[in-house]
Amino acid sequence: MKVYDKLVRDLIPDIISKDDSMCDIEICDKDELSKRLEDKLKEEVGEYLEDKNLEELADVMEVLFGLAHSLGYSEEDLMKKREEKLALRGGFKKGIILKSVSKK
Repeated sequence: MKVYDKLVRDLIPDIISKDDSMCDIEICDKDELSKRLEDKLKEEVGEYLEDKNLEELADVMEVLFGLAHSLGYSEEDLMKKREEKLALRGGFKKGIILKSVSKK
């Protein structure tokens, strides 16, 4: 038996059952969910930094959607806020490094 004690995607128990295996699960409360999602974000970002691929980026995004949901926001709310900030302040595509700021 392998022990995990970590947050997993919603369909993982079904996938395990279809693989002729059994799993022990629990459903965490709202406070624990926020903490577990933050831990999962660290895990997924670490995996992205190691593997640098689209699949890991998608995992990071899914955790962000989960965090938004745990805070009472929808995926659409998060994407709308992203678009608002993009329009006001731009994105990170140009690679601009701010070195210093001084008064004129």
